[in-house]
Amino acid sequence: MDLGIAGRWALVCAASKGLGKGCAMALAGEGVNLVITARGAEVLEATAAEIRAACPRVEVRTVAGDITTPAGRASALAACPQVDILVNNAGGPPPGDFRDWGREDWIKAVEANMLTPIELMKATVDAMAARGFGRVVNITSGAVKAPIDTLGLSNGARSGLTGFVAGLARQRRLAEANVTINNLLPGWFDTDRVKATTQATAAKTGQSMEAVLAKRLAGIPAHRLGTPAEFGAFCAFLCSTHAGYLTGQNILLDGGGYPGTF
Repeated sequence: MDLGIAGRWALVCAASKGLGKGCAMALAGEGVNLVITARGAEVLEATAAEIRAACPRVEVRTVAGDITTPAGRASALAACPQVDILVNNAGGPPPGDFRDWGREDWIKAVEANMLTPIELMKATVDAMAARGFGRVVNITSGAVKAPIDTLGLSNGARSGLTGFVAGLARQRRLAEANVTINNLLPGWFDTDRVKATTQATAAKTGQSMEAVLAKRLAGIPAHRLGTPAEFGAFCAFLCSTHAGYLTGQNILLDGGGYPGTF
């Protein structure tokens, strides 16, 4: 299927590895030019080289910096000739017990996982509407649907973003101008983030990482972790010309792990 987005420009945040990288590679495979960001310059450049080798016809620009800061966002936006596609992504806050978190922990979580995506949408969606095309995909978390007790910072910040997007996506000035905004909610994927939370659970419970992972897999009907590549493929479809009638939705990719009907 031709997704109809070849030649577009995408800004993909936190794209040096994990789910962000999966999204960047899938978009490049569809002929989309990229601006990719991450904090670590070395890994970011390696990812850019990998994408260029796989997709030599697309342009890939890198911006090393902290997307959760005004300066980081300004640099990323300045590197992109126009943002037709925005993939918001940022590393999740650490697990723990809310009794141990202070105000600064909450502010940092909200800045990274709620306010940063909002600021990037604010900077791009009206120009998308003026051009008659725009796609925003926010990578949030399956915890928005089924909260995880040790991820309270993430539960709170990402749920705030979810509520905001529900209203923004339905603004007529955006929706009727072919600008869609959706959230992708990953379950357990084979990423550094999942490795870190598995390790934290193992340390807390005294179990081995293998035992913790086996328990998690037992709760997933697919009985495996998802891959960044299949996550990226779904993101690319949401960014396609075929997805113009889908907006304001929270799409859960979790191998069937969520047990509810709604």
